[in-house]
Amino acid sequence: MQSSSVQNVRSQAAVNTFLMSVYNWMAVGLLLTAGVAWYVANSQAMLQLIFGNRMVFFGLIIAELGMVVAISAGIQRIKAGTATLLFMLYSALNGATLASIFIVYTRSSIFSTFVVCAAMFGACSVYGMVTKKDLTGMGNFMFMGLIGIIIATVVNIFLRSSGMSMIISYVGVIVFVGLTAYDTQKIKTMALSQPGDLDAGTLRKGAIMGALTLYLDFINLFLMLLRIMGNRE
Repeated sequence: MQSSSVQNVRSQAAVNTFLMSVYNWMAVGLLLTAGVAWYVANSQAMLQLIFGNRMVFFGLIIAELGMVVAISAGIQRIKAGTATLLFMLYSALNGATLASIFIVYTRSSIFSTFVVCAAMFGACSVYGMVTKKDLTGMGNFMFMGLIGIIIATVVNIFLRSSGMSMIISYVGVIVFVGLTAYDTQKIKTMALSQPGDLDAGTLRKGAIMGALTLYLDFINLFLMLLRIMGNRE
């Protein structure tokens, strides 16, 4: 009994360490994104380079998508250092393209929206962590909602409807709130199911994958909320 109790404590400690690593890497990614976005927004040369040249802007977008695919699809094959570098590079490039929000919205509304987003994200993540309910069904439903948002967004590029844009934003908030809870539970389940003899590199790759997932949930939730709450310049 005593040996089993000690093993359970060690297992829980390992799980807590892994989860802390996930949130730490997510926080690093968000800080890097915010820092790069702030720098670009305050540099006329960088603004001109990125937003004054469509080839550069869309090149960055394609590069970001490529990095997400590379991390998600190749996480089992690439080294932990490569996964970390790709995540950091993606966070930086995402910050460069997100600098446009400082041009479109007032900085006070960006800050207030970030605070609201952080509170919502934190509450949903805590729920996903502590709930005993299986959120798989909800996660699948929210994923279908995400596909719908992507299709509607592409269609609205041509329609340029402000009403549709607002509907997409409200639906997007619901979708990413649900995905945050679901992804948190999925990461916790992954942590609990990990063998105790995994090497540090494998654990790092798992943490980076989890951090990327939650990072994307946070960024997209923030952007949806900003469209709703943000005051334009």
